[in-house]
Amino acid sequence: MLEIAIDPKHLGAEIGMISILHTWGQNLLLHPHIHCAIPAGGLSPDHRRWIRPRYPFFLPVKVLSRVFRGKFLAGLKRLHSRNKLCCNGPAAALADPQQFAKLMRRLHRHDWVVYAKPAFGGPMQVLRYLGRYTHRVAISNHRLLAFDQERVTFRWKDYAHGGKQGKMTLGATEFLRRFFLYVLPRGFVRIRHFGFLANRWRASRLAISRQLLSTNSPTTAPAVTGRACSGTSSLWHCPRCGAAMIVIQRFTAAELSTCSYFDSS
Repeated sequence: MLEIAIDPKHLGAEIGMISILHTWGQNLLLHPHIHCAIPAGGLSPDHRRWIRPRYPFFLPVKVLSRVFRGKFLAGLKRLHSRNKLCCNGPAAALADPQQFAKLMRRLHRHDWVVYAKPAFGGPMQVLRYLGRYTHRVAISNHRLLAFDQERVTFRWKDYAHGGKQGKMTLGATEFLRRFFLYVLPRGFVRIRHFGFLANRWRASRLAISRQLLSTNSPTTAPAVTGRACSGTSSLWHCPRCGAAMIVIQRFTAAELSTCSYFDSS
């Protein structure tokens, strides 16, 4: 995302990002994935403008999927070449370089999916949701229902079937195996910050961002398609039809906070 965002073909801005690793599901099976919270825009390279995205979902998901595929497969190749890729059990055949190369070719031909969506309940709801995972373990005590020295029974939600409540009983050994899947390796952190939210830059870049957001009018990255609309030099495009938007009136953040109604028709 950092690489694509800084490209002037897409956003041309330095973005900030908080990523939170989440590895478990309600049934304690391994489900590693990363939640990313990203401000809708970024700083221009000279840090004099705040650039808003021209795409409905911030960055083009098809481009993101291709870059993600390339970086992920390049990482697999590096691990395999250094004999650091575990090829045991069902994956034992991949220890053979020819079989591994065949798999890589197949994965390169396959379309990968990057899913992005706006925050339905607003940014505070997203942060509250993510905050629940930052300092928790895989299962909390209130979900544990019974232990008879051999089996553990706990409460879980089946999100695949509408969040239906259920009970699951596992042998003590299997319960411990699943639980310890989520103990992070030494030195591995669950929360990471990137771009202008990185620890090294956060204080100064956030101050600049707040200042620009409070004083500047909406600005987007320069258009790269060469299409121009007659009678206007606007580079702010409608996310639905792509036509250039015409600025009728400008409001400061203070003025917007006092408005009780705004008619965009």
